[in-house]
Amino acid sequence: MFLAALQACSDAEMRAHVTDAVADDATVHLCHPFGDVTGGAEFVATALDPLWSAIPDVERRVQISVEGIDAHGQIWLGQAGHYAGRFDGPFLGIPGTRRLAALRFHEFYRLEGGQAVEVQAIWDLPDLMLQAGVWPMGPPLGASGRVPGPMTQDGLRVAGDGSHALRVVGDMLDHLHLSPQGEDAMQLPRFWHPQCSWYGPGGIGNLRGIRGFRDHHQIPFLDAMPDRRGHIENGHFFAQGDYVGFTAWPGMSMTVSAGGWLGIAGAGQRITMRSLDFWRVEGDLIRENWVTVDLLHVWDQLGVDVLARMRQLL
Repeated sequence: MFLAALQACSDAEMRAHVTDAVADDATVHLCHPFGDVTGGAEFVATALDPLWSAIPDVERRVQISVEGIDAHGQIWLGQAGHYAGRFDGPFLGIPGTRRLAALRFHEFYRLEGGQAVEVQAIWDLPDLMLQAGVWPMGPPLGASGRVPGPMTQDGLRVAGDGSHALRVVGDMLDHLHLSPQGEDAMQLPRFWHPQCSWYGPGGIGNLRGIRGFRDHHQIPFLDAMPDRRGHIENGHFFAQGDYVGFTAWPGMSMTVSAGGWLGIAGAGQRITMRSLDFWRVEGDLIRENWVTVDLLHVWDQLGVDVLARMRQLL
């Protein structure tokens, strides 16, 4: 797969690999502010070229790689990791630090005939701002810092049909949607390991245990947007071994009807939310969950240009 060639290559080599492997008419969904583009050449010009310019020695370091077939018979490859190197910058106006930086990514590729015909990618730009010391919004409730790979160190050696892991995650999500009935209805201890880790995006942070997940993300989230609805029926689940990936673009819709989440004031704004998720199941329980959310797109729907606000700090 062409992605292996991006582990360490020049900008010219990157362009050749991506334009060859991503179909000319592929739909490429990128996080805000990049937007949607078509084909490998536009993917390169819009996002990858600027990244290689900001981090000339960039290495695409993969920590999780999962491939499976979804319920629609489509083949998906999901990868999580970091674009790492000396951040000479600037990138989208984020100032370079001239030090090692790690831009977290979740990228999903739908494959046909050896090419990617659809791409969905969320890069954790808020976390890169935090690394550069220029995050302009409210502080995250969770812990900031580089997101680790699987504690089992097997994210690149995933094998097996994944049916058991898929069933565990599916059952958990079915109960999670019972949140209006209260905490007991969701039965979190039935599905989550007591020492679980939830790795969220910059701006939300990393959380430990069921209580940490509840206190530092779920309760503020549900209090602010109690009518949130997942678009699971239009999404794509795929699994391999102990790992499950999920994507929908967007994955949720909701009304920001109260305050408390990310410091956002609830004024009845209707928004959608994009996220790309990986779970690792241990036995019958979820032990680790990696989540990227396109937070800059959330703020944009609320009329806030986070990058412009960041530039006011410089």
